[in-house]
This record gives sequence, C-alpha cells and structure tokens, in this order.
Amino acid sequence: MEQPKRYLITAALPYANGQKHIGHLAGAYLPADIYVRYLKAQKRDVVFVCGSDEHGTAIPIQATKEGTTARAIIDKYHPLMEQNFKDLGIAFDVYHRTSDPLHHETAQEFFTKLNNNGDLEIKESEQYFDEEANSFLADRYIKGTCPNCSFDSAYGDQCERCGKSLSPDELINPVSTLSGKPPVKKSTKHWYLPLNRHEDFLRKWILEAHANDWRSNVLGQCKSWIDGGLQPRAVTRDLDWGVKVPVADAEGKVLYVWFDAPIGYISATKQWAINTGKDWKPYWEDKDTKLVHFIGKDNIVFHCIIFPVMLQLHGNILPDNVPSNEFMNLEGDKMSTSRNWKLDMQDYINDFINKENGGSQMADVLRYYLTQIAPETKDSEFMWKGFQDANNSELVSIFGNFVNRTFVLMHKLCNGKVPAFHQDIADELDQQTITEIKNCANKVTALLEEYRFREALFEVINLARTGNQYMQKKEPWIVAKSLAENPDAQKSIDNCLHICLQLTANLAILIQPFLPFTAKKMCHMMKVVEKMLDWENAGSMKLLSVGYSLRAPELLFRKIEDSEIMEQIEKL
Repeated sequence: MEQPKRYLITAALPYANGQKHIGHLAGAYLPADIYVRYLKAQKRDVVFVCGSDEHGTAIPIQATKEGTTARAIIDKYHPLMEQNFKDLGIAFDVYHRTSDPLHHETAQEFFTKLNNNGDLEIKESEQYFDEEANSFLADRYIKGTCPNCSFDSAYGDQCERCGKSLSPDELINPVSTLSGKPPVKKSTKHWYLPLNRHEDFLRKWILEAHANDWRSNVLGQCKSWIDGGLQPRAVTRDLDWGVKVPVADAEGKVLYVWFDAPIGYISATKQWAINTGKDWKPYWEDKDTKLVHFIGKDNIVFHCIIFPVMLQLHGNILPDNVPSNEFMNLEGDKMSTSRNWKLDMQDYINDFINKENGGSQMADVLRYYLTQIAPETKDSEFMWKGFQDANNSELVSIFGNFVNRTFVLMHKLCNGKVPAFHQDIADELDQQTITEIKNCANKVTALLEEYRFREALFEVINLARTGNQYMQKKEPWIVAKSLAENPDAQKSIDNCLHICLQLTANLAILIQPFLPFTAKKMCHMMKVVEKMLDWENAGSMKLLSVGYSLRAPELLFRKIEDSEIMEQIEKL
C-alpha cells in the first residue's frame, strides 16, 4: 500500500478542570505517542498535536468549588498536565490551549464559514433560566431527583449514581446550583448543526468505506447512532465562558464546547506551524495527509460523527482512522474523579519518578504495563499486583536480565568488545535466532501499522525471551572452561555473544516507541548515537561493529518490592 505523504496525529484534548488519571493516559495519549514514535523512527513526515480544552461548564464549576476564577483554574491545570505528559514520555510536537487568541480566531472563522454557507440552522427554544442569578443554566448547573434511581442530586446531563444520561427536563424538582432556587423556562435562540442532513454521507463514509479497517467498538457505536436517527445539535450556548459567537445579535452566547474543542486540533497545528516556520494547511487540506484521532470511547460520537460533518462542510480532510480505546478500571472498580477512586498521573510521578535518581525508567514501567493491559477492544483492569508482576517477571527477569547477562559475559569473555561472527562454525541454532530477529522486526512493524500496540509489545518481549533461551542453550560460561583444549571454543563464545549483542541492539530499536527512556539508556551502554534507533535498522545483524568496545552494563530496571505495592493499595 502506498504511504501517505504526511501524517497528522491528534490525541483528545484533556479538560483543564483537574488532574488527569492513568485511565486517560492509557486511553488516548500513550497509544498516540507509541504510534508517533514509530512513524518518526520510520522518518515519516508527522505532526503530533494536543492541548488543553479550557472551555465548557466544567471549568467555571471547578472554579466555584475552589473559590476562584475560571481563568485561574485553566492557568493552574494547563501547565500541570503539560508537565505530567513530559514526565511520562509523551512527546507532542505542540501542546496548545483553547483559551489562546489563535484558537478563538480559528473557531470563530470555522463557525462563520458554516453559518454563511447556510450549513447551520437557527432555532428558538425554551431553556431553564435562573431569575436570581439572571442567567441561563447549562445542564451541569441544574440538579434534581433522577427519574431512574431517585438519587436526589442528579445533574441535568447525567446521574452520578446510576450513570444514566439525562436532559434537564427529565429531572424531578429541578433547582439551580447557582441560587438554589427552582429555575423558570425562558425562550432563547441558538445555532444548530443539522446532523440529520448528513446521515447518507456518514453511512457511506463510516459503515461502507471503513467497515474493514476501523475497530469494531467504534463501528458499533457509530452504527447505533446513525440507525437511531441523527438530530440537529446546538453549537452555541448561553454562557459567559468560552469562544464568543461571532454574530451581531449573539450577545451572551459562546460556542458550545464540543464544537470548539475539536477545532483546537486545527489551531494547535497553526501554532506548531508558527513555531517551526512550516505551512499548516497541507496537514488539514491535502488528501495525501493521513489524519488519525486517538480517543477514549466516550469521545467516539464527537470524532466519528459530529467533527467529520464539520470538517466535510468546512472543506477539510476526514480522519483515516479513529482508534478508540475502552475504559480502564482500577482494582475492580471504575475510575472516577468525583468519587476519588483513581491513580492520578501526578501521584504516580511523585511516588515512582521524582523520588528516584534516574526515575524516568519508572515512567517506562508504567508505559509498559498500561500497553500490556491496554483496553483496545474491551474494558481492562489496572491491578497494583499486576503492575509489580509485569515489572519483576518481564522487564527485570526477561528483558533486563538478557541485556545485563549479554554485557557482563561480553566484558568477561570478549575483553569488552563486540566479537566477530565466525561463519565456518555457525550452527542451526545461530541461523534460527538470526531469522527470529528479522521476523520479529517485520511482525512488530505490521502490528504497529494496524494500531495493535499490545500485540506488538508482546512480540518485542518475546524476542528478549528468545535471546535468553538461545544463551541458555549455548552456555558460553561453560564453553569458556574448555578454552585450553578446544581450539573452536573461543569462536563458539564469539558467535553466541555476537548474536546476543546484535539482538540487544535490535531490542533497543523495537522497544523505543514503547519505552523511550530505556532505549536511550541502551544506546548509552552500546556507545551508539540515537540515530541507530531509525526503524530501517530493525532486523539488521550489523548494528554493532566488530571490535567496538562497549560500556559496562547498568541495570535497566529495578525490582519493585511488596511493601511499595501494599502502600499504593492502602492509599486507595
């Protein structure tokens, strides 16, 4: 299949109303980062954009909770999230924010074009209004009794107890959270995106054109939305926090956050172009660009139905794929910020990265475990014991152990230099291992191209397992005892360690998208520049030159003790 000319990769804009947990990391940001690192190792033209989503009612609600302003909330959480991502090795090309004037201009221009082209509808409707606060009420500013489970503090959009999606009209005895008084109904005018006009386009584009390459969970959700009949959806709201509606008679109205947030990908790309002196337009307008959105399942409708309709109307390219993950639970229960059942990225960073010298290795341990249990097709479970086991039984005992033994034996039996490979005594096991190295590179490539990150990671660890088995069968430490009487003994040792060292170099290339800090450390030990990690080198048996001296081994991972795990479980 012909390669696209360029790639634009987006990860869902996180809401700047609080800290983000590892469920968010596993859902959108880590898989996107793995894919981008792979593309960059392939030397493809790729831009990876993200940024903070800083509008919508969640921000002023959080401000009320913290007794401060909406601006103070976003200014507090935006840099915090940006730093969390850096600490965990998520390498965006730009991390923008939707409060930036560039985003406001971009979103307003987008709205204006659709409005001028007659792609939006204006409708009058009755909305809840708080007379005391003199304000229309967003769904989250209305509380009442849930008609489904009788919980008396359900919000106007969802009941936190039973999880049912609601509309404010369904609540029993609704009250405004601003004044505590029952609201009244008042007429107001809004702009709507008539999704019903675009059902045929969506059906052809999603259910026919992408029937074979999109994940089944994504296709299933899209199909049920389309089959249920699409309705016009408001793109404006009566609020004072957000992007102002750029129309003369729209005083007190802003763009609805679901409309303005995905446009944030475009404004972030513009910011990247300003930063680098490049042209942003081909990434959104040229059919030779492959656009991929990485999201969690709660974002499927926005990225597969609503935003594509907006892009189509605006004259932009459409996403080629939307690899959406399901949810990740924590120790048998759904992660929830409101119930404080979660593991925030910041807490993990504090406990495992900031406390340690060279703690970036622990960022890789989290990346490893989250990829291993990634909720690619169904909800998955983060268990602290599982985390410990993934580290101790796989990263330490298989991957780290193989690399360490290879370096220790090379220093002991080959004077710390890469030994030659003697073709005249090479046996079947040598050839078989060389073939497995090449096959692994091909398998990992194919799996990464299909967004099957969990399986790709398994193949890399399996290669380390192959290395351990090969070394056990060859036993160079036993062969060394017969050096005096066996003239071929040193050749046999050389061949074993030559293959193990080339396998190690291949492991560094293949593990780099998943564990970037580990790959960097391996390059340091091998005394090679990071250019060796270019993907075209994967599968090669000539990565380390014969006679080249290597540094002393350093442990790649440390064992995680039971006491550390008990401490984390008690914290919950």
